Amino acid sequence: MREGAQFQLASDAFSDGDIIPVKFTCDGEDVSPQLSWSGLPQGTRSLALIMYDPDAPAGTFIHWVIYNIPPTLSQLEEGVGSSGAREIPGVGTQGVNDFGDVGYGGPCPPRGHGPHKYYFALHALSSQLSLRSPATASALLNSMKGKVLGYSLLMGRYSRQ
Repeated sequence: MREGAQFQLASDAFSDGDIIPVKFTCDGEDVSPQLSWSGLPQGTRSLALIMYDPDAPAGTFIHWVIYNIPPTLSQLEEGVGSSGAREIPGVGTQGVNDFGDVGYGGPCPPRGHGPHKYYFALHALSSQLSLRSPATASALLNSMKGKVLGYSLLMGRYSRQ
């Protein structure tokens, strides 16, 4: 969903377009990377993040859904999405990924399938969202319609031999 103005999204773990370190994948500790943002649009009342792999063999694969992130936060700390908790106090509400789990599931492309791109899409919203928990990415995207003030993308790559 690409409505509105862009703002900045970055990670201490990797730069846009770079390889995602093993630590953040199924071959490592499988913890969520640190993410930080700046330049949110005026009127932002909440943030929503979806991490996805458009290169998965069966179509786009969702790795992380977290929403109702307060706009007073300027980052998600490393590992925050790895607890499996639906509600992370002061941080947001996690949805279900395509592994069938709540929270973060790191890059884990099929061996020998070549490099996959992983997008972290952060959306600035004009309101908080009311969703049945645990929400899917599809439910989140539907509830965001007409509420997106801006967005930012961060892309990392990963492959397995």
